[in-house]
Amino acid sequence: MDIKSVKPKVTLLRYTPEPEKTVALAAKLCYSDLDIDKLKGDTEAKDTSKFINLLIKMGHLSPIEHASFTFSLEGVSRALLAQITRHRIASFSVKSQRYVGTDKTFNYIIPPSIEALGQKAIDEYHSQMKQIHNWYIGWQRKLGEGEAGNEDARFVLPNATETKLIMTMNARELMHFFALRCCNRAQWEIREVAWRMLEEVLKVAPNLFKTCGPSCVSGACKEGKMSCGKAKEVRLRQQALIIPKE
Repeated sequence: MDIKSVKPKVTLLRYTPEPEKTVALAAKLCYSDLDIDKLKGDTEAKDTSKFINLLIKMGHLSPIEHASFTFSLEGVSRALLAQITRHRIASFSVKSQRYVGTDKTFNYIIPPSIEALGQKAIDEYHSQMKQIHNWYIGWQRKLGEGEAGNEDARFVLPNATETKLIMTMNARELMHFFALRCCNRAQWEIREVAWRMLEEVLKVAPNLFKTCGPSCVSGACKEGKMSCGKAKEVRLRQQALIIPKE
């Protein structure tokens, strides 16, 4: 049996080709009497960066929905799954615990707060995961092999259990996602995933996402008295993503 702790892995799998030109074309259509072929040629021939910046500044965000991005997430917990699926303007495909058993391979996530307590705490956590896995196998054997056993044996598995998913969001929803989940007040795991997603989309659509992140990136913190008080650190982290490395 393979039992181990894992770390998050975020991959940008697919995205709308030339996402910024797609957004620009959709937006310009709203203000032009040209036919789409001529408008398309005009858009493709020009640098759209200034127009995208103006579009975002104006708050004309509906054309931004025409660009979509598909990510794979691995090494993340079922606790994260419960949070990320609250973002309903998205599509999710998730590894099933019913059809895919964990009797041979059981991966789990260990929180940094437990790692910070030292090796003794880490060893205790690993031991508990091993015991939970043994319970799972025991119930699986009692309930039956395959789907029949997996279906109810999974009820003993913890939120720490690793899951894998593929998720698609349009650019406007991603902006909203980054505003909420890159914030220091977001739970640590989804916050780390959000920052990694932002890093990936900045590589392919920098003008669409260069102002993205929590509210403190481009203005005042919206958390009020619950603010983390680390706006400068957050801005530096975001700036490090948008400034090309030499």
